[in-house]
Amino acid sequence: MTSKVTVKTPRKTPAKTMAGATDAAASKSPLVVFHRFIPTARLPTRADRSAAGSLPTRAFRFCEAVVTAAAFGYYLFPPIDFSLMWDGTRVQWTWAGEDNWYPLHSAQFPDFSAHFDQVAPEHIRGFAPPFLSALTEPGIVQVWSGMVARTRPGWSLLVRGPVNIPRTQHYEVFEGIIETDRWFGPVFNNFRITKTDTPIEFRTDMPFLQVIPVPRDVYAEATLRDYELVPELSQLTEADWRDYHHTVVRPNVQEQRPRGQYAVAARRRRAGDPTGEEG
Repeated sequence: MTSKVTVKTPRKTPAKTMAGATDAAASKSPLVVFHRFIPTARLPTRADRSAAGSLPTRAFRFCEAVVTAAAFGYYLFPPIDFSLMWDGTRVQWTWAGEDNWYPLHSAQFPDFSAHFDQVAPEHIRGFAPPFLSALTEPGIVQVWSGMVARTRPGWSLLVRGPVNIPRTQHYEVFEGIIETDRWFGPVFNNFRITKTDTPIEFRTDMPFLQVIPVPRDVYAEATLRDYELVPELSQLTEADWRDYHHTVVRPNVQEQRPRGQYAVAARRRRAGDPTGEEG
C-alpha cells in the first residue's frame, strides 16, 4: 500500500492569515507541510516500517514495537552528497564533483544563494540559510536539510537521527524539538563528529534525519510531571500481576505458541478492534 502524497504547485498566498481562523479550519490543515528551498534536494518521504530496508526479516515480521517506531515520522535526506572531516581542531568539507577540501566556518549550498535572491522578496534577499556551519564547540557541525516545515497549530517536530537504521559510529546526532507551528525557518540538526582524520560521508540516497510530529501538550511540563513511582515489587496490585501473567507468563506456557502475538494484537487494534487481545 502506498501513501497519498500531495506535491503542491507554486501559488500566491495572502500576505496575512486571517486573525479569526477557527479551530475547525486549523484541524483540517495538513499535519505538516514541507517547503523545499533547495530545488535539487530530495523531497521528504514517510518513514517506513522496514527502516529503509535495513531491519532483519524476523524483526520486520514479528517485532511490532520496532517497526512502529521505524515508521514514526518522515525521512529527510541530505540535499547533496558531501563529506566532513575533523582533525580535532577544525572541520573541513567537500561535496560530490569537487576534488578539494575546504575549511568549514559557514558554507552556502553550491549556487543556492543566487537562486534564493532571485526568488525572494527584495527585503529578504541576502538572508539565504547556510547549508553547513561549524559551531564553536569542537567537532560540532550544523547541517540544513534544504527544507522548511510548518506544522498544524499546537504541533511541533522532533528532529532526530533515523530510527533503527544503522549508521557510522563516527558521529552522533543531537535531538531537538522545533515548534514549527510558530517558527518558520530551516529544519536543521547538529552533528557531533567523534572520529578525527576520517572522511565522514553523507549520501542523498539515505535519510540522515527523521522528523516526528508531536503535540506540544505531550512534552509540556505539566504533562511530564504527572507520573507515579512504585519502588517495591511487593507493591504491585492484583491487576498488575494479572496483566504480567497475561503478557509474560501465558505465552511461555502455551504448548503451541504462535509467533508475533503482540504484533497481531497491535495490528488488530489499529484495524479498529478495541480489545486487540494477544493469543
